[in-house]
Amino acid sequence: MIAREWKCLCPRRHREGFLKHLELTGVREARAMPGYLGHQVLERLCETCPTGRSSAVEIGLVTYWESWEAVHVFAGINPERAVLYPGDERFEIVPDRHVRHYEVLEMAMR
Repeated sequence: MIAREWKCLCPRRHREGFLKHLELTGVREARAMPGYLGHQVLERLCETCPTGRSSAVEIGLVTYWESWEAVHVFAGINPERAVLYPGDERFEIVPDRHVRHYEVLEMAMR
């Protein structure tokens, strides 16, 4: 299993709207792809952000895929490049342009 991690900084005033937008774009597209296994949306308060935006949250999306081939179907020929969507700019996010991939060695939930 492959975990694909993407993050962005989002102004707190746009948090709710961006989370809905994320669900309607990246999450929805991933769900429709062959080899998609699930996802997590993560949030971290960002009191001291590197961009100087003290009123921001860091939002992360981790998607899980059954194989590298499935990642390529979703992300294309350059899977390290972030998949961004029209409308992202409305929420004034500062997106990571690159994503990280991890091979999931073990996963347990209780």
